[in-house]
Amino acid sequence: MSIKGEHLGDPLVALGDYLKNYRSEARHMLHKLQSLDRQFLLRSDLQDTFESVCAQPGCEHLRDTPLAKVVGWAQEAAIDAAWIYVALRARVARWRYIRIHFATIDPEVIPVEEFLKFKEGLVDGGDGRPAVDPRLVEVDLEPFSREFFKLHEARSIGRGVEFLNRRLSSRLFEELGKGDRRLLDFLRVHRHRDQQLMLSKDIEDVRAMRSALRMADDFLKRQNPKAGWDQVGQELRRLGFEPGWGADVSRVRDTIHLLLDILEAPSPDNLEAFLARIPMIFSVAIVSPHGWFGQSDVLGRPDTGGQVVYILDQVRALEAEMLRRNQEQGLDIEPRIVILTRLIPQADGTTANQRIERVAGTQFARILRVPFHNADGEVVPQWISRFEIWPYLERYATDAERELMAELSDRPDLIVGNYSDGNLVASLMAGDLGVTQCNIAHALEKTKYLYSDLFWRDNDPHYHFSCQFTADLIAMNQADFIITSTYQEIAGTDDTIGQYEAHSAFTLPGLYRVVHGIDPFDPKFNIVSPGADPDVYFPASERHRRLRHLLPEIEALIYGGSDGCSRGELSDRDKPLLFTMARMDRIKNIAGVVEWFGRSKALRREANLLVASGHIDPNRSLDNEEREQIERMHVLIDEYALEGELRWIEGQVDRERNGEIYRYIADKRGAFVQPAVFEAFGLTVIEAMGSGLPTFATCFGGPLEIIEDGVSGFHIDPNHGELAAEKIAAFFSRCKDDPSYWARISQGGIDRVEQRYTWKRYAERMMTLSRVYGFWRYVTDLERSETRRYLQMFYALQYRPLAAAMETT
Repeated sequence: MSIKGEHLGDPLVALGDYLKNYRSEARHMLHKLQSLDRQFLLRSDLQDTFESVCAQPGCEHLRDTPLAKVVGWAQEAAIDAAWIYVALRARVARWRYIRIHFATIDPEVIPVEEFLKFKEGLVDGGDGRPAVDPRLVEVDLEPFSREFFKLHEARSIGRGVEFLNRRLSSRLFEELGKGDRRLLDFLRVHRHRDQQLMLSKDIEDVRAMRSALRMADDFLKRQNPKAGWDQVGQELRRLGFEPGWGADVSRVRDTIHLLLDILEAPSPDNLEAFLARIPMIFSVAIVSPHGWFGQSDVLGRPDTGGQVVYILDQVRALEAEMLRRNQEQGLDIEPRIVILTRLIPQADGTTANQRIERVAGTQFARILRVPFHNADGEVVPQWISRFEIWPYLERYATDAERELMAELSDRPDLIVGNYSDGNLVASLMAGDLGVTQCNIAHALEKTKYLYSDLFWRDNDPHYHFSCQFTADLIAMNQADFIITSTYQEIAGTDDTIGQYEAHSAFTLPGLYRVVHGIDPFDPKFNIVSPGADPDVYFPASERHRRLRHLLPEIEALIYGGSDGCSRGELSDRDKPLLFTMARMDRIKNIAGVVEWFGRSKALRREANLLVASGHIDPNRSLDNEEREQIERMHVLIDEYALEGELRWIEGQVDRERNGEIYRYIADKRGAFVQPAVFEAFGLTVIEAMGSGLPTFATCFGGPLEIIEDGVSGFHIDPNHGELAAEKIAAFFSRCKDDPSYWARISQGGIDRVEQRYTWKRYAERMMTLSRVYGFWRYVTDLERSETRRYLQMFYALQYRPLAAAMETT
């Protein structure tokens, strides 16, 4: 017997044979799943049920059967009275779907749309609506990329630019003269304002370009290698060259040699090295509409946290890198970076009502704030939650584009979107202006909230996921390239699903189903990890850099009495401090770590807990979820009598002081804990590690890659708080017996950040990627015009009505 729809030799065939020969055992497993009396089962439900069956006498052998392998692949299941449908993930980002009839125990492989329809029927059936809408819109973007190169190996995911350069460079030049001509056209197109760069129009064909390159090299090899363009430029211009090849003779010759090598025999490495030098990115727009975007007094407010820090540090690093590249190529051009965000007239003491604000630590970067307008054209004065801003974004994109063009006196060379709202706006603007678009998700809400797609109707009154997921699909597929901080964001791990991978197939019952949304193997994905500001977050051992004047203030903050901005007093100052700092929301799980601490006698014996998060008074919060978490914090402190062992201070927004707080706690031989249910990256993790503070962080998301467990920090599972508390307590206990252990973990964290997570490395990679993708966009159909037309229709027919419906409610 073989599984219906499969071929002999497939691993699933063994399951069909097994179920045929061992029906009683199969029925036992299926009966246990039915007895859970739930229509939808998670991976953990399937595995726990299987383990409970295996633990029964005479069933231990099941762990070595095909059934065990399939249960290990299973990510979710859906059940009704007659069938169980299972989603299998045998390898990273490789999915298959089966169904098994409870009566016949006859497994069958099914297409993804059948799996999604079954789930829709379970959600919608029985309440008056048809179980499955026969005319439901089905989104399938796969046909647009069938002829396009894709990655094949899971380990290659997130290295898209390497793959593109390997595959497309050979394809580009395989027809004699074709690739050369496209490269020539690309070099002649570059200008800055009225200044022609690289090649003049006098060089009309590839033969003339080759001849000019040889003559230029012959001329330059007789010149002083240190001579600048002002000394050799006149002769080079006579040959058809314009500024942009290099600041001195040595650099110009090196660039010429790279191009000659490409024309002779193109290689991906040479091509990337050459494109990295092309002067083509002089102005960048960074789009981030939601939250309170400012440089002071905003962190810790609703929707305002790591993303603001990320963008400001990113902009400083990008400007420095743009200046460096311009100087190396001999160009005296001021780079322009504009952060496009929302102007909020009711600014609550922040600068959010200022139209233009210079970015501190930069020469030319600016924050440009543009207001939201309602349907009547009136400026919206108050802050609006990120879940509520969708009706305003189309008008905002138009207004922001107009003001950006006025600010730059031209269109930008690159548009970078941030988060779902910023990525949608970036997509609209990049489509209008015809410029390269980069997306950065930071976090995708779909993976944060259980069954947020299936039960979107229940969530929409508060979260409006229908708008957000639609916007995400559009922006993901329209972007020229996507930056992620970690591999996990794209494709997860062997056992967990990636954030982007979760958008490959899903359904919003009654609205539309996605059978092929985003492909993690698409070469638009690239991993570029951010860093922590090295001037703020440096090791505690660097005594000469310490901000000693802040120590009395910090000691009062940590060991002072209770007031309206704090709760709890630490009675034993000799204990080390376990520190946690994040926004006060459910995902960050600050209340969760307080509960772990309260329940763990061992951890309470070894350390005090310091919490910096939210407000102490729930009435001061504007966010419903934050207020709920604040109230839970007070309940937990009372329930576990934590007043003498826990200090809770309000969220801290002063970065310089925060850096010194990390170091002060390191002086006390403390540790940092990041207990999030899920963390896309984890800026506080690298801040703490870079400051020399041993760090415990969630195993779900970016920290799993940042930290090498037991070497540069420790992983903890937020779903098993008691085990996390035991692990942290054991660390403190070991450090008492062996003080060198604390020092080893501290130094391991410092080394890890210095090697992998710096803004300088980030900016270098970002500027190279923008050039490479800009090149391939110019010389090939990387812009995927057919896809864009499909997405425009999807936007008009799906997103726009959803956003308009929000405005009328």
